[in-house]
Amino acid sequence: MISTLNSKKEISKKLKQRAINEGFAISGIASIPGSSRLKLRTNALNRWLSNKHHSEMKWMETEKRENIDYLLEGAKSVLSVGFKYISSQNNNKNKIFKVGKFGQGEDYHKVIYKKLKNIGKWINLEIPDCKWKICVDTSPLLEKAWAEESGLGWISKNSNLINKNHGSWFTLGFIILTKDLVPDKPHETLCGKCEKCIELCPTSAIIEPFVIQSNLCIAYHTIENRERNIPKKIKKNLNGWIAGCDICQDVCPWNKSVTYNNSFENTPKEWIKNLDVESLNWDDKTWEENLKGTTLKRIKPWMWRRNIKAALLHK
Repeated sequence: MISTLNSKKEISKKLKQRAINEGFAISGIASIPGSSRLKLRTNALNRWLSNKHHSEMKWMETEKRENIDYLLEGAKSVLSVGFKYISSQNNNKNKIFKVGKFGQGEDYHKVIYKKLKNIGKWINLEIPDCKWKICVDTSPLLEKAWAEESGLGWISKNSNLINKNHGSWFTLGFIILTKDLVPDKPHETLCGKCEKCIELCPTSAIIEPFVIQSNLCIAYHTIENRERNIPKKIKKNLNGWIAGCDICQDVCPWNKSVTYNNSFENTPKEWIKNLDVESLNWDDKTWEENLKGTTLKRIKPWMWRRNIKAALLHK
């Protein structure tokens, strides 16, 4: 029994270290079905959905998020990882147009998937009787809840996941496994009485701690809103934001002293660094060529023009 436990501890430790070696800033493990807080997070999601705070993001409504077995039958553990995307070149100050830091470099979905695939190959060698499945962003998984359960950080009042050492500048990835591993301790909440993210959101999109009303959020309207016009209240508060918004992260005290990850994947694209009013003259083909290989391709060319015009109107 002791040797089995030691073996489980050893392979769990090796798996997390393998993730760090692959380029992730943080890694942790959670057991399935997890603690009671997973149920609380699921209930919170359902309240958010029932109040229509997700606006037109209908894919959020899938019930599959509530049962991890939908993703992998016989699932017993989750490896959660965080890829830090903040670079010393992510600078939106004094710029006409601002782009969310998460989207300035390579498409994080592909970056994380490739790294997790390498970990999967390692699992095949080290735990040959284990089945596994990769989940990156688009999978119906309670991502931040499982990351919190794995000890990566805590869900903050602006609904991002915060880590004590890396702030909230990271995107998440997961490998679900059919192997019973040693879980890490779920992270405690450390926001305390601070509500800077709530107070300084220009559109008051954080309507209460941990609750974002999407149709008040600049990031939602610049990335997800498929309407031809952006609402007046959002337009008036864009302040140059045309793809995403980092305000609630920029003002967070936990993000004040984080180190950069200047890996090649995070290097901002040249066209993003030099974005100006001339981009209004780009045709669809030029936009599509520039957007290739980035997360920002979710924003269609006509939406870029809409966002840019709205930002210029209230400059």
